Amino acid sequence: MTTIYPVVWSNNKVLLIDQTCLPSQYTLVEINRYEDMAKAIKTMIVRGAPAIGVAAGYGMYLGAREINTKERETFLKKLEEVAEILRQTRPTAVNLFWAISRMLKTAYESIGTVEEIKNILLETAQKIQAEDLQTCQDIGKNSLQILPSNLEKLSILTHCNAGALATAGYGTALGVIRSVWAAGRLKRVYADETRPRLQGAKLTAWECVQEKIPVTVISDNMAAHCMQKGLIDMIVVGADRIAANGDAANKIGTYGVAVMAKMHDIPFYVAAPLSTVDFSLENGDLIPIEERDPSELYQIGDTVIYPDGVDYYNPAFDVTPAKLITGIITEQKTVKPGELISLKPELSYH
Repeated sequence: MTTIYPVVWSNNKVLLIDQTCLPSQYTLVEINRYEDMAKAIKTMIVRGAPAIGVAAGYGMYLGAREINTKERETFLKKLEEVAEILRQTRPTAVNLFWAISRMLKTAYESIGTVEEIKNILLETAQKIQAEDLQTCQDIGKNSLQILPSNLEKLSILTHCNAGALATAGYGTALGVIRSVWAAGRLKRVYADETRPRLQGAKLTAWECVQEKIPVTVISDNMAAHCMQKGLIDMIVVGADRIAANGDAANKIGTYGVAVMAKMHDIPFYVAAPLSTVDFSLENGDLIPIEERDPSELYQIGDTVIYPDGVDYYNPAFDVTPAKLITGIITEQKTVKPGELISLKPELSYH
């Protein structure tokens, strides 16, 4: 199995796979400063809620490393400023805020000199990364318990990229697919291309090709047709933020897939770690939705494909209501959306 790690700590710097260059080029970007990490998150060099959380953890350490003071209070004040800059990069991905809060809590609760606190922050960032990798593998393992028994092999549709590139490695939704493939239960992956950034076509398909997992890319508006023709047995997507009631924000277009799945009586699952659940939000109406630059819509490379004079609307995410979700696959177990609150951790960084 090919191992893909989108965020790597090596020789006192962070190495990121530049996801804006895939699949045509495999390029690593070196990150030495927290401002550069903030830019990498904002420009989607690194993307996917769990991967953003891992990157933010290291970003907090890089920012701490740059603070030149031995005074604890001064250090903590400047670390708060680092945190605020990182928070402003991607408003919907809750793992970003979760990781930043965890790093701040660690700093405030750690005793010792400023240099010792910095070392503890690096250890915490590495823990966040290691824990996420284990979490994704556990999500994949738990998914095997909910596969329909009447089918020997399944064709699974996914939307956007929730694979190794979107996490510390292995993936959430694509981690499920990896586990189903390893268990000999996967027939084929159908990957929505996922307009406008084409994460499904560029990233999900690329990951599948690396591991020789059979994958068919379809345009987003083909999903209903494929369901109607009986090509899809199950749908698994990731999430960038899940409210306490189970409403789930994921890449724009996910809501439409869920509506179509309901129409065709196809199970629709969300695969996500508990760190993606924002238990402070009662429902999905409270999830902030990021709007991105309209050039993502009207421009491919250097070519403008739409006529002058039109207006644009480019939300990056939509919210799928809990009533359309069959179950949420977490590292603990799979639950119905309404039962999610039973898994709330005692310690929460939201």
